[in-house]
Amino acid sequence: MVADDPDARDVNEAVIEEWTAETTPFDRVYQVVRRTYEFESADEIADRARVSPTTARKHLGSLADAGEVTTTRAGQTTRYRRSETAIVTERAEQLLSEHGRDDLSAGIAEMKSRLRAWREEYDVESPEEFARELDVADADTDRGAVLTEWQTTRRNLALAQAALAIDEAAGSGRLTGSDDDDDADVSLTA
Repeated sequence: MVADDPDARDVNEAVIEEWTAETTPFDRVYQVVRRTYEFESADEIADRARVSPTTARKHLGSLADAGEVTTTRAGQTTRYRRSETAIVTERAEQLLSEHGRDDLSAGIAEMKSRLRAWREEYDVESPEEFARELDVADADTDRGAVLTEWQTTRRNLALAQAALAIDEAAGSGRLTGSDDDDDADVSLTA
């Protein structure tokens, strides 16, 4: 199918029409922003979501208040993208649904062991310190592959730990405020 083919445009237009008919403006803004990893203006998001810029700004403000969106200023323009917290939370929840608590715990132990082994083998504390010791020519060698794997393992460990923390908080009632444990009372005095 060629992009200039009238039938192709008709199919795309039909899909967009169906999407706008079956979703609310908020749903469309949220769907667009969930795939927005670089900062964009409300006008750009509005165009993709098939809403007015005013509607987009309103919903983006609500999403920012909820922690789903982060903002930055570029001159007079506010720019928006998906927040890191929302991305981590979504990924952690996905891990929880795909793997059980026991599997996550075992994976965490294995990743910690791997990280400890790299620290001992290369006599450095972090992949950043290891990277400083590498030459530019090392990037395409086994040492470059170790660096990439070390960084990925550290990120995956953080995500798995976040998943278990969310599971623990949800299971204890701390997220919903239904905790019956009197020992869990926290004083908010300064």
